[in-house]
Amino acid sequence: MRTAAVVGAGLIGTSVALALSRRGVLVHLIDTDADAVRTAVALGGGVDCAPEQPVDIAVLAVPPSSIGRVLAEQQRRGLAHTYTDVASVKHEPELAVLDAAPDPTSFVGGHPMAGGERSGPLAACANLFEGRTWVLTTCSHTSRETLNRALAVVAMCGAVPVVMESTAHDRAVALVSHAPHVVAALMAARLEHAPEEASRLAGQGVRDMTRIAGGDPGLWGDILEANATAVADVLAEFADDLAMTVTALRSLAEVDAARRAEEMTRVIDLLGRGNAGRARLPGKPGAAGGALVPVVIGDRPGELARLFAAVHETGINVEDVSIDHSTGRPSGLVELVVSTDTAGLLADRLLAANWTVQRIRPVYPTAAAQPYGGPEHERPARLSVPG
Repeated sequence: MRTAAVVGAGLIGTSVALALSRRGVLVHLIDTDADAVRTAVALGGGVDCAPEQPVDIAVLAVPPSSIGRVLAEQQRRGLAHTYTDVASVKHEPELAVLDAAPDPTSFVGGHPMAGGERSGPLAACANLFEGRTWVLTTCSHTSRETLNRALAVVAMCGAVPVVMESTAHDRAVALVSHAPHVVAALMAARLEHAPEEASRLAGQGVRDMTRIAGGDPGLWGDILEANATAVADVLAEFADDLAMTVTALRSLAEVDAARRAEEMTRVIDLLGRGNAGRARLPGKPGAAGGALVPVVIGDRPGELARLFAAVHETGINVEDVSIDHSTGRPSGLVELVVSTDTAGLLADRLLAANWTVQRIRPVYPTAAAQPYGGPEHERPARLSVPG
């Protein structure tokens, strides 16, 4: 692959452009927002000019509702030999492509499972897709050449390709992405008029839960509209559990001890189901649990770098890291996840170097990584091509 075009210079489009440019591909950036294109070009994402001849592949980084129209426009002008997109909903755009595109055989749907709560080209980075799943949704019209070129883009971006059917994809992302965004927004909305004393008590837990609620409302409205039924199905089940939980919690305030015990059983069962569901989320490949080593750091420039340097000197591999630093605090908490057999050694070395280390806690293993956690007959086949 030598040439490409990216239509839409937002977070995902610019990140694709940066990744391809880093691999030596000449990328032509196209967007109705001239400032976005200039920013993407300044970041090293490509050039701000139309190609003189069709590029190898065009990546459509536009909202789901625009895929069919934009593809038809770009195919008529002869922008590329093949096309793909990065929208997070696949079935409705696929129908629009089959209905409007002059050549559906040269298009394959795509969805990199990566992003962030910030939008725009300034939030982009070339390694955004490293190690992340990138779904490709083929249909009966998809040519092998089209799929191969899309796979080349996925490989150049450092992602892991998974081929699946569009409706199965939409059901999956409704559960693991779209409905969670709505739930995060609903919880964050409770904070809009929270009393000042409640805001001061906010810790990392509420920040983690509401982080994705910072996404662009307009873009997310388009996503939810395109996948409305699947998201509504997930939220309906969520609403049933929520209603049951509200009833149980109300009952815990009653005088009747037997009723309280019965409803507490319901609450504990729900929390246990939450543990079981979270355990099915993919973890680091090969990870088998581990231990969390919490380290207190001061609110001073260079403190985090000093801690990482101290960890590096121990030669111990850190599997994961998180930082809890509430506004106004004179210190923060860095939580380092390492293998269980090295946690004690790491804590001892850091204590000897005058770091404040809190109690080591176990981290329970998660299920092996799976592209989709549905029933066996619904799981996508990897790299399978219809026909």
